[in-house]
Amino acid sequence: MSAHWDDLKTVMHLVRGGSLANAADALGVSYTTVARRVKRAEDDLGIQLFDRLADGYQATEAGEVVARKAAAMETEELDLLRNLVGAEQIVSGHLTITAPQLLCSTHLIPVFKEFTERYPEVELHVRSDSALLDLNRREADLAIRVSDAPGDSLTGRVLARQESVAFGNAEWADKIASNQNAPVSWIVPERIPPAFKKYIPELPNEHVILRSDDMVTMIEAARAGMGVVMLPTFLGRNALDLVELPICNVMPFPDIWAVAHRDIWRSARVAAFREILIPHFKKNAHLFVA
Repeated sequence: MSAHWDDLKTVMHLVRGGSLANAADALGVSYTTVARRVKRAEDDLGIQLFDRLADGYQATEAGEVVARKAAAMETEELDLLRNLVGAEQIVSGHLTITAPQLLCSTHLIPVFKEFTERYPEVELHVRSDSALLDLNRREADLAIRVSDAPGDSLTGRVLARQESVAFGNAEWADKIASNQNAPVSWIVPERIPPAFKKYIPELPNEHVILRSDDMVTMIEAARAGMGVVMLPTFLGRNALDLVELPICNVMPFPDIWAVAHRDIWRSARVAAFREILIPHFKKNAHLFVA
């Protein structure tokens, strides 16, 4: 009685995700492939792993056991792969970096360019994603994160300390210069993560002209003269037509970190990338503070 590892992993993801669609997304396959693998696992093991209900698949007790065992097997597999990668001394293969999109587009392109020129045998993958990818599961090799707490189980270092100030276009700069007490219209984030609230000034609702869940939209609204926006200094200084406005105190902003799993941190590829990344941030440290 045995089953293929791909099938056992599919059972695990179906239990973990709770639906064929979620399991398919996690595995990067179609939901019909998930259903087929589950059926094959049941046939190979000779036991029913899921009850097929009107609202989806419900794991049986045996299905839960298989999922737990598969999770343990996956952990061992990931540990092995991380150790092998960490022991590599040749800078070649694939390297996956994850970083916020706005940091990639405004600051990291020179790092990517220099790395690919210096190490042409490495295929660089960049995931411009604000979501925190799971580095323990090797969804990325190295993460560049804006955070107070980039991950207790990870190895890393601070790349840059940050501050934020108010930015507006020339029209707003002239208005404020002529009257320091002029009312200000603010552009603010729609949803602020709890950990970030201390970095955003509290504003009366009547002074808020626009709320948005997209930083690019907020920057463009400020460029168009709709109002004033608090931005990390590197973002505001990179935006055309925006200038710093002396209307509120400089505020601290979460640091920029480079982090990786401790096994991957010491790999040749990640070490080579850090050798370019860290000096780049040191050279441009002035861009991140007021």
